[in-house]
Amino acid sequence: MALSLARQAFIGILAEGQGAVGGTILPPPDGVWGMPPEVLHSLPGYGPDIANNRTEARGIMQRLGYAPDNRLAVKVSTRDVPGYRDAAVIAISQLREIYIDGELEVIDTANWFPRVIRKDYTVGVTVSEGGLDEPDQKFYETYVCGADRNYTGYCNDEIDRQSMEAAPERRRKLVWEVERRLGEDASGSVLLYSGFATCMQPQLRV
Repeated sequence: MALSLARQAFIGILAEGQGAVGGTILPPPDGVWGMPPEVLHSLPGYGPDIANNRTEARGIMQRLGYAPDNRLAVKVSTRDVPGYRDAAVIAISQLREIYIDGELEVIDTANWFPRVIRKDYTVGVTVSEGGLDEPDQKFYETYVCGADRNYTGYCNDEIDRQSMEAAPERRRKLVWEVERRLGEDASGSVLLYSGFATCMQPQLRV
């Protein structure tokens, strides 16, 4: 599934072209710790040749017994608000390219978070927020074993190593190693980082 995603399409549709492709950590130039494009493109599904990625994905599906006349049906669950629903609809359209037919399941907000915390879904599309450009915040909130917002249940103790490195450049390399492992393990595919404009009025009276 990770190989089927055309992330620029998500950016074009959901963020009117104002966004960035990145892994788990906010990519540069906005982010300090994220992978630059030439490194990110080496991760599964992040390469710019979408046709080649999907050819590889179809090969995997065929080895699992799926084909154009024998497709995999899955429910794609998401929260019933536009930012979630729209991303889920795009994901469903892209999964069709690799013999997966997704059925959209929209869930009321009051039930959405209990559902994902219980891991009560097959495929889910969610919006992840983070207030800091800091690997600990993102890794520990989303990927550490047992974390409440670790919705996929991913667990890998190697995430801890990068936090103990004081030298920024060495830590950045360790962060990239964790990113690579998360990508190779298909721990959860990051679709996009949205960019938003803020209008400000310079005159302010208190």
